[in-house]
Amino acid sequence: MALALGGVAIGLTEFVAMGLLPDMARDLLPDAWARSREDAVARTGWVITAYALGVVAGAPLIAALSARMPRKRLVVALLVLFTAGTVASAVAPTFGLVLVARFVAALPHGAYFGAAGLLAATLMGPGSEARGFATVLGGLTLSNVAGVPLITLAGQSAGWRVAYLAIAAVFLLALFAVLATVPEVPMAAGASVAAELRALRRPQVWLVALTAAIGFAGFFAVDSYIAPVTTEVTGLSSGLVPWVLVAVGLGMTVGNAAGGWFADRNLHRSTLVSFGSVIVAIVIFALSAGSPVGLFVSSFLVGAASLSLGPALQARLITVAPGAQLMGAAVNQSAMNLANSLGAALGGLVIARGYGYLAPAWTGVALAVVGVALAATSFALDRQPVADLAAGASGRR
Repeated sequence: MALALGGVAIGLTEFVAMGLLPDMARDLLPDAWARSREDAVARTGWVITAYALGVVAGAPLIAALSARMPRKRLVVALLVLFTAGTVASAVAPTFGLVLVARFVAALPHGAYFGAAGLLAATLMGPGSEARGFATVLGGLTLSNVAGVPLITLAGQSAGWRVAYLAIAAVFLLALFAVLATVPEVPMAAGASVAAELRALRRPQVWLVALTAAIGFAGFFAVDSYIAPVTTEVTGLSSGLVPWVLVAVGLGMTVGNAAGGWFADRNLHRSTLVSFGSVIVAIVIFALSAGSPVGLFVSSFLVGAASLSLGPALQARLITVAPGAQLMGAAVNQSAMNLANSLGAALGGLVIARGYGYLAPAWTGVALAVVGVALAATSFALDRQPVADLAAGASGRR
């Protein structure tokens, strides 16, 4: 639970911006806001992109450099960095410095989920890899049920900077909880910087990472602009944005739990079924978000379908990176946040070109279709050596 609390704080720092983009745009880019609200919101979307790029950069770097560091000590150090970076995000005076602070605050993100997920899986016992990661990731999804809406409300009433100071306090609480409750766990045999870096030479690692980066971007193309969809497309008040985020968070929580259970039983089928569900859910969102009922129901479905992919992709990357579990877990987080960056950027691009706030959903459908094709290719490559061997044996007969 202490490790999951860190996931709660990460969920807050990653997803609160999506509900506060209009508030941040009005404060940080007042001139652009006065000229065009759509353009200001699209530009402020780079706050989300900067965070995602920080995860992409930090996850493999920290994983490699900390290969021989005890997992609990690493988790504690990462929580300290999270706290400092989030405070810096809250007090940075200009848009440019906010972007820098968000990038720095994101550096420990991937390594945290990698180290904490492996720590949880070890404590839960053999055969619990996907459920261990789902437990830590569950903190992130739970934050979207209550934490993100509450912090969003606070940000809308007291200012987005207050929201980020509150998030820093949650990180500090998680730090104390880990120090007080999480036991030390022995390092994995053979852990080394070289072993972790060797994982990056495996083509399957890059293919699975690409699958996550492109396929999961569909979720972020939708979720990054949920606030303007709620107010400008559905016609609801900004006060209802947090409740839409609750619907997304509930879906994420259900999807994450189901995905962890399913992935530990049949990883291949879980991945492909989840991708298909993502495509269907985003299409439903694009077609129904114009009505209040459609918005809430489809937001739940998008969250559930997308997060059912999380444990499967995490377990898959660990599977294709034997002997380098931390790197495999970290690369998955880099890929997921590259997806965040890609989804937010492409969503902002189609909005800025005047296609409307639902255009990112159709972009998300296309991204998810590419993702399922890449996943199928990766699984086919797993079977290729067996097929080649059988062909060779047939020829010898």
